[in-house]
Amino acid sequence: MSDNKEQKQGQINIELDETLAEGVYSNLAIINHSVSEFVIDFVSVMPGTPKSKVKSRVVMAPHHVKGLIKALTDNLKKYENNIGKLESDNDDPPYPLTFGPSGQA
Repeated sequence: MSDNKEQKQGQINIELDETLAEGVYSNLAIINHSVSEFVIDFVSVMPGTPKSKVKSRVVMAPHHVKGLIKALTDNLKKYENNIGKLESDNDDPPYPLTFGPSGQA
């Protein structure tokens, strides 16, 4: 039987190359949107560094963003059930969040 026939209906075969599997560290996400898409820039801000670069950019359709939010919320609840409740410390970030125009793609 071929791989296509063995694969269950609705399943997606996803590959992850070695370089991408290492991941990118980010401690800041900047989110902008237009009518048709959301743009999420992931940045690594380091102490004493006056300038930081975007490490990764993800562009998503609005309905995919809603699914991502649901998945993140579900996973955070599972994490907190296993590890313990996280206290929010990001209510007032120590740096301004005015990096450029908002709502443009």
